Amino acid sequence: MTEPSELSDLTARQLLAGYRAKAFSPTEVTRAVLARAEEARTRLNAFVRVDHESALAQARAATERWGASEPKGLLDGVPVSVKDLLLQAGGPTLRGSNTTSEKGSWDEDAPAVARLREHGAVLIGKTTTPEFGWKGVTDSPRTGVTRNPHDPARTAGGSSGGSAAAVAAGAGPLSLGTDGGGSIRIPASFCGVLGLKPTYGRVPLYPASPFGTLSHVGPIARDAADAALLLDVISGADDRDPTALEPPARSCVTALTEDAASGVKGLRIAYSASFGGQVAVRPQVAAAVRAAVTRLAGLGAYVEEADPDFADPVEVFQTLWNAGAARLVDQVAPDKRKLIDPGLRAIAARGARLSALDLLAAQDARLELARRMARFHRRYDLLVTPTLPLTAFAAGREAPAGASPRGWTGWTPFTYPFNLTQQPAATVPVGADTEGLAIGLQLIAARHGDAVVLRAAAAILGASMG
Repeated sequence: MTEPSELSDLTARQLLAGYRAKAFSPTEVTRAVLARAEEARTRLNAFVRVDHESALAQARAATERWGASEPKGLLDGVPVSVKDLLLQAGGPTLRGSNTTSEKGSWDEDAPAVARLREHGAVLIGKTTTPEFGWKGVTDSPRTGVTRNPHDPARTAGGSSGGSAAAVAAGAGPLSLGTDGGGSIRIPASFCGVLGLKPTYGRVPLYPASPFGTLSHVGPIARDAADAALLLDVISGADDRDPTALEPPARSCVTALTEDAASGVKGLRIAYSASFGGQVAVRPQVAAAVRAAVTRLAGLGAYVEEADPDFADPVEVFQTLWNAGAARLVDQVAPDKRKLIDPGLRAIAARGARLSALDLLAAQDARLELARRMARFHRRYDLLVTPTLPLTAFAAGREAPAGASPRGWTGWTPFTYPFNLTQQPAATVPVGADTEGLAIGLQLIAARHGDAVVLRAAAAILGASMG
């Protein structure tokens, strides 16, 4: 018999197999996960709230359906957490901000959350975020500092830090995050889990992010199979998001299953260790990523050291990001703006000084970057880089000691370029440094190549798709 503590460590697919075999029930699993979530809330500050009563009610309903062998959907009875930037009916979405009132009906789900309900997922609670998801670590005026499960003195990363910490701590096998410049991949890398930023539009988003089409919604999971399952559930058109794509002809789970036998054999992979010397990568990170790339070659991939043809697009990114911050702050009542994180107010002030011509020039540069990467992927199926050039630094800081004055973009040079290009990109854990801190490898494919990214992630993790 599976012990309650062990239930929290099972993947979503293992839970579903257990429900099918009647080895345990969604109610038992949810109780175990809620205990872990409460621990993650108190020890790591990973949750804004844990919805005990609601989650158990959902779990009991799922238990009845599984007892009758009539599951509701692809995730029936599986505990999932949701980043507190995404609307979830039944409770406030605070967005890490003291400017958000808890009052109101709160009766609408974001599209991805609605899909979770349709498929029977058990929504266990909302996870922490920096204010409006504006930076690469998770601390906010409203909820404080979120910490790393591997070392609570270190940051969990951000802005989906609560979600990544929750999954790493066993508080559910799946979480929904958002990613505007690395916000899924940064914390997933620091916390040692898998995080996927899908092709832009693959997962609909409503309300629209203040950071516009930089922001994606995606899964955080422990393996590629679970990420594929969650992506299948949350993908698809929604009339509230006119940029949303129709689901691909072949689901991610089907693609991963059908391609399992070949794995990465025959894939053309470009390995860029430092973007052509533009990034200083810590030696232990570089070594772990190179070892994983060597394993990919050993599995039959054609690996070549090659750098994408672009200089650091940080000015382009910051123009668009700061403009979004200015628009965000402009929508806050003037008497409440003093409550906003000072760092967010500072970039909003910079954004407010931009002209229409500045924004149009940034959009032109963004399109040129996307064209360059499209040409790059004519030759290569995947680009592999470190996810980050370092491991988790001290909690409560926006950047590591001695970092450049650029703020969070100074230590995330591998992530934000691919929000500009809207490509799918995932981080996969590939080991730890001598302090036990997780190291991530990033996989990037051409737009619409989500299945290829997951296929390579599965190969790296050695996941069985049987």
